[in-house]
Amino acid sequence: MSAMRFVSTRDPALSAGLVEAIEQGLAPDGGLYVPSEWPALSPYKLIGVALYAQHRQNARAAADGDARGDPRTWTSAHVLAGLAVSMLQPFAEGSRLAPHLAAIAAEALSFDAPLVPLDPEGRLSVLELFHGPTAAFKDFGARFLAASLARLRAAGDPPLGILVATSGDTGGAVAAAFHGRPGIEVAVLYPKGLVTPMQERQLTCWGGNVRSLAVRGTFDDCQRMVKEALLDRELREGRVLSSANSINLGRLLPQAVYYAAASLAIWRAHGEPASFVIPAGNLGNSLACIWARKLGLPIADIVLAHNANRAVPDFLRTGAWRPRPSVATLASAMDVGNPSNMERLRALFPDIDGLRGAVEADTVDDAHIRERIRSGFQRFGQIWCPHTATAAEVYERLPHERRGAGRWVIVATAHAAKFREIVEPLIGRPVPVPETLARLLERPVACTEIAPQLDALRSALA
Repeated sequence: MSAMRFVSTRDPALSAGLVEAIEQGLAPDGGLYVPSEWPALSPYKLIGVALYAQHRQNARAAADGDARGDPRTWTSAHVLAGLAVSMLQPFAEGSRLAPHLAAIAAEALSFDAPLVPLDPEGRLSVLELFHGPTAAFKDFGARFLAASLARLRAAGDPPLGILVATSGDTGGAVAAAFHGRPGIEVAVLYPKGLVTPMQERQLTCWGGNVRSLAVRGTFDDCQRMVKEALLDRELREGRVLSSANSINLGRLLPQAVYYAAASLAIWRAHGEPASFVIPAGNLGNSLACIWARKLGLPIADIVLAHNANRAVPDFLRTGAWRPRPSVATLASAMDVGNPSNMERLRALFPDIDGLRGAVEADTVDDAHIRERIRSGFQRFGQIWCPHTATAAEVYERLPHERRGAGRWVIVATAHAAKFREIVEPLIGRPVPVPETLARLLERPVACTEIAPQLDALRSALA
């Protein structure tokens, strides 16, 4: 098989191999890289891969005297790493990353993504993606990207600068994934005053090769500055610049793996495809699910759950794309008024009717987010972050007959401990803090405040 090429969403004549696309982050014309072709994956073959990974996991557990090796576990770290190799090999074929794919997957996907049933019939489950080092789904893609870029570095290479705009969770995951890696410097841009205290601590506690920049603006300002910087000749002089946002393929591709694992688990258990309700902001996580379905995974409906930033639901309703300034909400990581990955979605579905047939979207205000956090705890004993609660609310709005006829998965994107000041008053009890987050509270913090202009970013990076 010849090496896969990736083309710009704006000009298909501009193409790159996987390594080049990951290192650049953004195409030279400002477009986003997408696969030039789509391999067809066999769900039956992937089930075999998952079963083999489970077998190895169970044998290892038995040898260690560990009874946790459970053959029903389809979304464990071992299965995710095994599936990643099979799923991503066609994209890496012929590239310098291909020989390292297994090692990268094992290093990056080293924690579970539990699929937790919420009813005895298996009609509703929650896919918990917050068991990584920074308690957010961004850990999967950030660690994969960091492990990939680290293996592409060689002695004598110019410094690699990683720029990342964050509305709360991305920056912490990227900082954790790249912290301490030689030859790589990271700049995290976040909107000053628009992230939670726990999120800000995760963004500013690293030091070393990670610099934190508090931008006097919105997430959309941060995202615009990163895109401008990636195309700026002055900033690129003497160094390689790349992005760690979901505009980067190295972040996006591995996120399709946990959707594959969850859908295969449901398909094998019930003989039906899975449908997902996904908290949506910059659309990277949603796009990963769409890409997984396009590759042949047994995925039925994909429903996007937005907060008051409703550019995407309005686009699907009216057919007119009108990005707008972001609005601050309880679900802060989804406060995106102009999501980057809409460009990839529109490239995949250039006709609005085609896009409407591929996804649907709804919008949830803060009052309903609060109520869903309360009812999720009372009804299921689940402690949900505002983003997960947004998805749960959208699920509850679906017609009863539709919910009862399908196999639905609510995607839980962050641990509620990152939003304690919001969640605890609503459920009337403390939210347990994962050990990884507790350790961050002990680290000193530092950040630099800058204006929302490229010149300010140039000065800070200089």
